[in-house]
Amino acid sequence: MSSLLHVIQTAVVCLAVLVITANGIDLPRQNDHHDSPYGALSPDQTLSNPFEYDDFPAMSENDELFSMPQCFGQDLFEATIDDVQTLLKNGRLTSRKLVQCYWARHFQIDEYTKYAHPSGIPGMPMRDARAVLEFNPDVWAIADRLDQERRDGKARGPLHGIPFLVKDNIASKDKMETTAGSWALLGSVVPRDAFVLAKLRRAGALLMGKASLSEWADMRSNNYSEGYSARGGQTRSAYNLTLNPGGSSSGSAVAVSANLIMFSLGTETDGSVINPAERNSIVGIKPTVGLTSRAGVIPESSHQDTVGTFGRTVRDATYALDAIYGVDERDNYTSAQQSKTPKDGYANSLSTKDSLTGATFGLPWLSFWQYNDPAQNAQLAELLGMIEQAGATIINGTELPNYETIVSPTGWNWDLGGTRGFPNESEYTVVKVDFYNDIKQYLSEVENTSIKSLEDIIKYNIDHVGSEGGYPSIHPAFGSGQDGFEASLATQGVQDETYFQALAFCQKQTRELGIDAALTSREGVKIDALLAPPDFGPTYQIAAQAGYPVVTIPAGVNAVSGMPFGLSLTGTAWSEATLIKYASAIEDLQLTTEKNLYKRSQPKWLGYLERNLPVINA
Repeated sequence: MSSLLHVIQTAVVCLAVLVITANGIDLPRQNDHHDSPYGALSPDQTLSNPFEYDDFPAMSENDELFSMPQCFGQDLFEATIDDVQTLLKNGRLTSRKLVQCYWARHFQIDEYTKYAHPSGIPGMPMRDARAVLEFNPDVWAIADRLDQERRDGKARGPLHGIPFLVKDNIASKDKMETTAGSWALLGSVVPRDAFVLAKLRRAGALLMGKASLSEWADMRSNNYSEGYSARGGQTRSAYNLTLNPGGSSSGSAVAVSANLIMFSLGTETDGSVINPAERNSIVGIKPTVGLTSRAGVIPESSHQDTVGTFGRTVRDATYALDAIYGVDERDNYTSAQQSKTPKDGYANSLSTKDSLTGATFGLPWLSFWQYNDPAQNAQLAELLGMIEQAGATIINGTELPNYETIVSPTGWNWDLGGTRGFPNESEYTVVKVDFYNDIKQYLSEVENTSIKSLEDIIKYNIDHVGSEGGYPSIHPAFGSGQDGFEASLATQGVQDETYFQALAFCQKQTRELGIDAALTSREGVKIDALLAPPDFGPTYQIAAQAGYPVVTIPAGVNAVSGMPFGLSLTGTAWSEATLIKYASAIEDLQLTTEKNLYKRSQPKWLGYLERNLPVINA
């Protein structure tokens, strides 16, 4: 027994030494033993001022909380990809050092965004609510290789050595998991990298890890906590940790916004790029369906799924888009982009505020703006005024002809047709059927798992109800259980007459009779893009049903909640070059106008000591 006690005591001391060493505190010298058998702490080991290490924020709510330490003498806070490339080229930083600094930034913030449920429910997770769900264990080796390439004069492009994250529904053929945030797919083995990830690797970008998300990209439940997954816990916005961070690409957006990473990838079926981007004061580019391959991405709907990009600037998000778009033989939707994309990429479309001279934008007031928050509209009106003063024309009343039928006045509702009594006019009718078939196709290629169908997923959630909330009112993050899955299961994937009628209705009403009609020339004037408030969900929902592109840029902050909101630009299919041109022009106007408040703002970390679940939908 005494020998066992000695082993335990020795282990405790070793653990303490590791902790102290990790915090950069000198270990005791041999002669500092005094009264303790292990040596007394010397004066320099006594932590008299905890704030000197910048890891413990003083109790206040302002933008000084969680200030980002310098990275080997260089300022990474709000740095752009171009800024970092300059530091890499002149040798002031390396990719390895970048990884080290973003790793440290993660642990600086993570401890203040944890959630543990006090209910004592067996199986209830006590997970870190981090934006980064999982780190790439090979990131250091990859960083070293990319650094060597740079030393050899073989930098691959603007993303060479730049760390990034991908949403945890984008497959990576490495040592990381691909699970859509669910325990059900833990340990499964994907056949290959997703096409978009493989292209980023070839561009020299450095995969740092997987981002958290709303579990199964919000398909599983209709009453849920946005940004929550069983594996990742509750992702929280750095602007207000008690409120909905936006989703389902929650971690991808929060990580970029909180300066945890340079850029990231997300996916969207209906709002999952645009919504978290605008709610975290960053740029989100949601491409035309078919511009970016979905091969290797855990699906929701083949008719609406697309992979998009996040950045703190339009340029950064565009660099990422340039790296991932292209034709992929494993996704036949991508063949439609041929002859419709720029030969040299979309970065050539980036512009300045001078491009606003002569531009014409449409303002669909009745279709969208009239339903948006009046206080927010008042702030957005100030930005619109700046755009007009810069030489652009904004035409009010460029409406979707049938907006009274296809736009929900109360906000996002993907079963609007069903609530009106017409399931053959409902987006949800299409998505439910698509998911049943598409998830089975995806799982057919995944190995080392017994999960091969929607039926298997549902059963897993029931068998693990404590962590996965397979029944309603069990798990606080999944209030309605898995009713989304159950609705999909009920279709059995049958593409019947109602399905095809709903698909035809949604596409026609949002395309030629929707966005295209609103963009139609008025009195010989070509409308370049529609301007809308993306905080009102139907703005991106209509584009999602159409499969059309949207770009959102930061535009302001709610004075009460502290949550940001954006201004979106919507166009017809394959109009990304136009949207990027004008989004970057408006961004340049925002950044070069003195005393302008209507631009990207810094997080205030409101409610950083609170742990509510579910998050509040406000």
